[in-house]
Amino acid sequence: MLDALTKVAQIAGEVTGIAAMLILFVKPIREKILGASEIREGQKSILRDRMSTVYYKHLDEKRLRQYEYENFMSLYKSYKAMGGNSFIDHIKNEVDQWEVTS
Repeated sequence: MLDALTKVAQIAGEVTGIAAMLILFVKPIREKILGASEIREGQKSILRDRMSTVYYKHLDEKRLRQYEYENFMSLYKSYKAMGGNSFIDHIKNEVDQWEVTS
């Protein structure tokens, strides 16, 4: 009886190990097959472009309307969640210093 339980525990451990390895490999393979990484890079580019457009549109007056500021921050949050780089961090830090009007 004890040998059978030991064998079951050993098999369960092996199955768990195999499942963990599959999980590690499935996501990169799925992203490669479906092109998810390219899609994500495209989305980041669109977010970066929109934030840059807002920045350069208002750079001279250094003032944003409330809804523009909120939209910019929403774009920034999404961009950073997707692993966006520090280029936008510099822009965001400047925008944080601007006047926000209603």
